[in-house]
Amino acid sequence: MTTSTLTASTLDPANAIFRETLPAGEPWLKELKAGQTLRIRDVEGNQAIDTLFYSLADPRERYDAQRTLRRQQSLYLTTGTVLYSNLGNPMLTIVADTCGRHDTLGGACAQESNTVRYALEKRYMHSCRDNYLRACAHDGRLSKQDIAANINFFMNVPVTSEGGLTFEDGISAPGKYVELRAEMDVIVLISNCPQLNNPCNAYNPTPAELTIWN
Repeated sequence: MTTSTLTASTLDPANAIFRETLPAGEPWLKELKAGQTLRIRDVEGNQAIDTLFYSLADPRERYDAQRTLRRQQSLYLTTGTVLYSNLGNPMLTIVADTCGRHDTLGGACAQESNTVRYALEKRYMHSCRDNYLRACAHDGRLSKQDIAANINFFMNVPVTSEGGLTFEDGISAPGKYVELRAEMDVIVLISNCPQLNNPCNAYNPTPAELTIWN
């Protein structure tokens, strides 16, 4: 397990080069250059923000959940966590975190998981996988084969003593944020989760705020 490490940011939003509010249930894709810092803010609290990272130079190099967990020797992400690629290179470092921990096991909701977790009639509800594919199709550099295991910022997925996963009420709150410093040029792919059946967001998807500093 990981000990939560709460660390406030020293960055001033007034000095940011980019700031945008991402509506609930929408995708977002943007480049982040090495040395830049991205803040992901949970505007209203307990929103799951499903996120993937790719090397800008070669998107076949991407965030690797298993390698990251092994290198950190922890299940959750928090201040000080380094996100590693499938080639073993540092991609980003979490430099501030006012939530305390973030999930990298639960995966993104999809037609298939909506059916298994909830009910057959939930299959065609909007999902994070749909968001990823929509953003990839619009951008053109990524495709279906590039969708891998993602990070669920602000999502609460405890591991049981038997080794299973449970999806519980979120541990975030309005205004909580996480900041990541890019260690290489990356593509950031986000789905601001549209899930209406998961207690992690109190069954109510809400906006996220995205801010970038040089």
